[in-house]
Amino acid sequence: MNHKVKLLLNQAQSRLTNKLLTVALAAFAGVTCLVGAQPTLAQSDGVAQPFAVPTVFQAAGPSAASIQSTVDQFRAALGGNNNGNNPGLTGGRREINWDGGSTTNATTSIGSTPFTVFLNTRGANITTRGTGFVQATPSGMADTFGNPSFATIFHAFSPLRLFSPIGSNVTNVEFFVPGSNGSQPATSTGFGVVLTDVDRSTSTLIEYFGVHGELLFISNAPASPGDGNLSFSGVVFGDARIARVRIIAGNRAPGPNSRRGADFVMMDDFLYGEPTPLF
Repeated sequence: MNHKVKLLLNQAQSRLTNKLLTVALAAFAGVTCLVGAQPTLAQSDGVAQPFAVPTVFQAAGPSAASIQSTVDQFRAALGGNNNGNNPGLTGGRREINWDGGSTTNATTSIGSTPFTVFLNTRGANITTRGTGFVQATPSGMADTFGNPSFATIFHAFSPLRLFSPIGSNVTNVEFFVPGSNGSQPATSTGFGVVLTDVDRSTSTLIEYFGVHGELLFISNAPASPGDGNLSFSGVVFGDARIARVRIIAGNRAPGPNSRRGADFVMMDDFLYGEPTPLF
């Protein structure tokens, strides 16, 4: 058997194993995956690697206290300290809470896409296919999107502001080495996000991608029906293999019309492992 045929057989066997692992994970870890979506083999320098099952952290409930212990467990799984804006560090994590360094910041801030405010300081380049992003309190979101209900159906996990794309419900986060100003691509061991008002278990998805754009993992954020409730969803791998994350928050872009079947969702804290340089 030549090397090429052997490699193809090994990859086929790995894909079958991946499917079995996905079924087991859904059964024993309570993870909800998209029907028909299968994790792929991770890639490193174009060479297939065995699929890795991440540790999944999820919680939902009516208050910040409902998800706090799971968020703290996720932080512990990432390991180390919150590195803030400090460059040149290894290990630990980065967090973005959208509050501008103050728990009393109630201003509404509109940003463009790409949103590069945290690119150099925390290694996150954030984009959307919409027109930009907004950081605002629930009342500020109501004014921004012309939907008065937003003032009451959304609550913040860390006071006072939330984060949302404008003209889209899709947010992409790509990792770079902090301090490199986007010149040095990086990967992370894990990523998690706090969300508010996830009413439907299939409306909000987090997709994790590797260096070559391969899908590593996908999961639904847990729902907690009722105005202002909070959800958390995150995964941690055994190594730094996440190059990009896509968050699909709700089943419609935020807007003025609460049409039947709409599940508008806002984001709060982003938490992720210290971006590790690719080269």
